[in-house]
Amino acid sequence: MSEPTSAFVHHESAGDVALIRLDDGKVNVLSHEVIAALHESLDHAENEAKAVVMIGRPGKFTAGFDLKVMQAGPESAGRLFRAGMELFLRVYEFPVPVVAACTGHALAAGAIWLMCCDVRIGARLNAKIGLNETAIGMVMPESVVSIARDRLSPRHIQSSILLARLYSPEQATDVGFLDWVVAGDELEEAAVAEAAGLAESLSLSAFAGARRVIRGPVAQSAREMLNHDTRSFAVGLP
Repeated sequence: MSEPTSAFVHHESAGDVALIRLDDGKVNVLSHEVIAALHESLDHAENEAKAVVMIGRPGKFTAGFDLKVMQAGPESAGRLFRAGMELFLRVYEFPVPVVAACTGHALAAGAIWLMCCDVRIGARLNAKIGLNETAIGMVMPESVVSIARDRLSPRHIQSSILLARLYSPEQATDVGFLDWVVAGDELEEAAVAEAAGLAESLSLSAFAGARRVIRGPVAQSAREMLNHDTRSFAVGLP
């Protein structure tokens, strides 16, 4: 049964898999309220599940941070950016596997979220995925660049960040935002099946240990950059 964490975030269980669903009925923006609700759902998953699926609404994974907050001033933008990055880094270091079911557009913060998940399955539809900060007048924070260097193909780092390229779901598999795509009506089933397979096949203690070895240094570096990034994030906001 689906349980609401907030008006826009619901969590449910499918065996050993926790399914966390974001659906605000619009474009799935990330506000402080939504971020807090996602943390609460992750708390449940950490205690109860062996794998997690994070899924958006049809056509929209997320359009990124709430523009009303981002445009309220540098301090407001910096606080929301930091809250979002703390959520994404939690996902990046989560002690059980996290599968993203990318239901559609994933821009800016949405693309960062995808980079922080372990397996990213996208819906095969007309959607755009990518880091568009340079196109809207923002300098990419160093903490985000450190994660991009870890998760994206080296061939595409420059075009993704400097040139703000946006990609179709099929193109995004080559870039590194997604791992593979399926038909839209098969996405949720495919994501839950992948998460259930990981829950069954992996030693979670070994997974958590390997995660610390592989991702710990990157996460620590990103966190060390956050104070500077928070102060400078809104510089150049239109």
